[in-house]
Amino acid sequence: MSKHKPADKILDLQYFGEFGGVNPSITDSSTFTFMTADAMEELFEIEKEGCYLYSRHTNPSNKYLADALAAMEGTESAQVSGSGMGSITSVILQICSAGDHIISSRMVYGGTYAFMKNFLPKFNIDVTFVDTRDANAVQAAMRENTKMIYCEVLSNPLLEVTNVPELSRIAKERDVRLIVDNTFSPMIFSPIELGADIVVHSLTKFINGTSDTTGGVACGSKEFISSMMDVNSGASMLLGPVLDSMRSASILKNLHSLHIRMKQHSKNAQYIAERLHEKGLRVVYPGLKNHPQHELFTEMMNDEFGYGGMLVLDAGDHDKAYQFMEMMQNENQGYLAVSLGFFKTLFSPPGSSTSSEIPDKERHEMGMSDGLVRFSIGLDNDIERSWQVYEKCLDACGIN
Repeated sequence: MSKHKPADKILDLQYFGEFGGVNPSITDSSTFTFMTADAMEELFEIEKEGCYLYSRHTNPSNKYLADALAAMEGTESAQVSGSGMGSITSVILQICSAGDHIISSRMVYGGTYAFMKNFLPKFNIDVTFVDTRDANAVQAAMRENTKMIYCEVLSNPLLEVTNVPELSRIAKERDVRLIVDNTFSPMIFSPIELGADIVVHSLTKFINGTSDTTGGVACGSKEFISSMMDVNSGASMLLGPVLDSMRSASILKNLHSLHIRMKQHSKNAQYIAERLHEKGLRVVYPGLKNHPQHELFTEMMNDEFGYGGMLVLDAGDHDKAYQFMEMMQNENQGYLAVSLGFFKTLFSPPGSSTSSEIPDKERHEMGMSDGLVRFSIGLDNDIERSWQVYEKCLDACGIN
């Protein structure tokens, strides 16, 4: 379905450093000078191309990164922040006010869930959690005061796939915004082309790829991004989730290899998923034909990047899952750690880590059992060699 070429859009950008460097110069300033007092006053009122006020607003380094991410997602503009949650919360609070209502996928990152479930009620913003794969459930949840539908195109951690074009149709019928978190699948999906209004990412994960910093981005129309940066009413400006310019420059350098990394993450994950499936284990991976939304994923994807680097294994119970992860780490086949997108494989038990904010009863209703292990498959050069270690650990732990 998608025809967007995210890697080409990024690589087509050209910028030079201050003295002609092939990397743009890093802005090591928190504030910026003006030649006249009138120019300073004017910039407080409107955004001007090439003029900068204060790094909490933006700076050249952050703008280089934001422009590249906007090109990747096919939007007019973008705003980077110090973390994925910094971008997610700023977008939500920019759109919603007291008395408003949000429809959210029931399966979202634990921090997003906690913000919506526990924090937004302080502002009298109500959230209804539904299975966003079910268009009828989304329609039924609509209210007169609904302002947005929020989903992850590939959900954390169960890898459920949301039909973004269908949600877009529902959103446009009711004049509400569709916000899509694309953290698990950068370049694989182009949500704007599929009908989303705003795309958010945790840059911490695949986009940066080196697990050395946190960052976030919101990609959308120039009008919306400018509203987030408004000195009087912009959520991003006033809440202050600023990204350090040094880290911004580092993420930009890593972004240019994202297309290569995503292909290798996907290739390796497909291999491991197929081997796990052949052993008769319960593995969830959208590249397997038994995944409930395999065909939908295939229809929506930019197919050159594969089915992503994330997979989920049901080890059977809590003890086996923990034993398996510890043994994998001891065998140097990855790290027992949260997050994702690193060059080595990372694995964690989502129910007691990244999704622990979701109550036990709700997690089990979603199908998140105590034996689940979430994998972010790394960039292993010889994935067959890696599989031999997987198989050794699986057999030793009685996972068969």
